[in-house]
Amino acid sequence: MIRLLASVLLIGLSASALAAEPITIRTGTAGELANACAANPKEPGADARINFCHGFAQGAITTQLRTGGDKKPFCFPNPAPKRTETMNEFVRWVRADGSRASLNSADGLFQFLAQRYPCP
Repeated sequence: MIRLLASVLLIGLSASALAAEPITIRTGTAGELANACAANPKEPGADARINFCHGFAQGAITTQLRTGGDKKPFCFPNPAPKRTETMNEFVRWVRADGSRASLNSADGLFQFLAQRYPCP
């Protein structure tokens, strides 16, 4: 019984030691989304920020392409570019013109994609 109790206690302590501090990820603007996408992988919480960036982009793009009507605002080439490459380009695009940072995050992403991957 004592061994079982000790094991449960050790497992509980191990799990709490591994729990990460909660972070806040803001992506209301293109600048905030770019900051999440550009997180330094060596900093705490970077994985969460980068994964959120990619998930946000995938969700926004999928929704736009499914509900945007007949005229697509952007067309990916075949084969499609890697998501990491595209989001890194998005970060550079936002940072190249300060006025882009205040755009709504989805609107900014779509403007970037329309410029980068225009439809024929």
